[in-house]
Amino acid sequence: MNGKLAPYPDPVDAAAVASFDKRYPDAELAEVTVVIAAYNEAGGIGPVLDAMPRECLGMPVEVLVVVDGCSDDTADIAEKHGAYTCVAERNRGQGAALRLGYQVAAARGARYVVTTDADGQYDNDELPMLLRPLVDDRADFVSGSRRLGHEEAADNVRWLGTRVFAGLASLLTLRRISDTSFGFRAMRAELAASVTLTEPQYQSSELLLGVLARGARLCELPMTMRLRSAGSTKKGGSLYYGANYARVMTGTWLREFVLRRPSRFARARRDAAQRRGTRADRAA
Repeated sequence: MNGKLAPYPDPVDAAAVASFDKRYPDAELAEVTVVIAAYNEAGGIGPVLDAMPRECLGMPVEVLVVVDGCSDDTADIAEKHGAYTCVAERNRGQGAALRLGYQVAAARGARYVVTTDADGQYDNDELPMLLRPLVDDRADFVSGSRRLGHEEAADNVRWLGTRVFAGLASLLTLRRISDTSFGFRAMRAELAASVTLTEPQYQSSELLLGVLARGARLCELPMTMRLRSAGSTKKGGSLYYGANYARVMTGTWLREFVLRRPSRFARARRDAAQRRGTRADRAA
């Protein structure tokens, strides 16, 4: 899956959205929508969904599982455990599934989009901490960090890779970043839908650098990363994964920070801040 994704919506996206709308006509998703990309996760997704809070910080929480061309019964299990499902007809990679989920959530009423994995590596009880900076308007993009928190590491190469790529991202963006690939994240829905995402598999750093290039405020929080509760990783060998991750990170930096003009999201955020300032001046 090294090829780039076609711009959204490609034919697979369009078919998945049409199927979603047929199964859930006039669906309005909750203010907090948790997007999970799942490929053959029938063995682990049920407990993850059962442990998801139904409310957080006074807002309802719903889950949207994007089924990425599975050959097992992940979709049926997800629905039985109370999630919406959006089913892509063929497997394209986690990046494609998450991009589809962001767009579906943003178009159907979500205010905040949260991502987590289907394998039980992240602690759903940390959801209030993850959302708080967004609700308090202190951030636009919030990510957990295993380096600030705790990781049950089973692979020394990936342990090292986390630190190497955090250093590279910090150098490229001129800001301190401790973890570029933590999958438990929360962001404003319009921000998630605005980022250019072209990577089918190594999407984590593309998303992070993309939102920073748009002027989004980043907040990292200490959180927990556990070993997988079921299934096996889809990432491939550590060295192969690392080489591609570095390629995506540097390519995204060139595209988003060097070649792209200021984004609509950044301008909209500046305009909103100016309007708040004007109202405060008038009130004074």
